[in-house]
Amino acid sequence: MEKLWPHQLPVVQVRVARPTDQIEELERFYCVGVGLEKIGSFSGHRGYTGLLIGMPDASYHLEFTQHIEGSPCPAPSKDNLLVFYMPNQQAIEAIAHRLKEMGYPEVSPENPYWEERGVTIEDPDGWRIVLMNTNGI
Repeated sequence: MEKLWPHQLPVVQVRVARPTDQIEELERFYCVGVGLEKIGSFSGHRGYTGLLIGMPDASYHLEFTQHIEGSPCPAPSKDNLLVFYMPNQQAIEAIAHRLKEMGYPEVSPENPYWEERGVTIEDPDGWRIVLMNTNGI
């Protein structure tokens, strides 16, 4: 049975946005390394350049923005995570291997829960993703 958004919350899209000073490297990490799609970009908007990366249907996506005067955004903690739940362990291993080859090795998670069936990796800004196997959840 398909669950729908509650009628009192008619959301049609979810975007998670954050600033960066490394927009090109984030595009490489998330598109080439993780395998998400670049679904859009913009430049020259009041001094901002932006990159939209997401799932194929674009209803859930990430937005990274970079301002001409700088947009540093260090991760507030090692437990601020973007978790990708995936049923295929071989796909997780392939992505982790590809990211390691790109210079992004697995790191120990702050919360040991993520180590049970997941792989934690830091993106270029130090924000962490977890590739979490859903088998057995």
